[in-house]
Amino acid sequence: MEERTYKLMRGAGGWSIAIGVVSIVVGLVSGVLLIVSGAKLLAGKSKILF
Repeated sequence: MEERTYKLMRGAGGWSIAIGVVSIVVGLVSGVLLIVSGAKLLAGKSKILF
């Protein structure tokens, strides 16, 4: 019974680490994309006519 508990805990820990890594990667990628799109908007603001 204890061995099953340890296997379950190991699986839960592995999934937690995997989800954490994926969250960090998604956060970094979205941050870079937002910075790039903001830079493009700032670079082209002189071309906007109102």
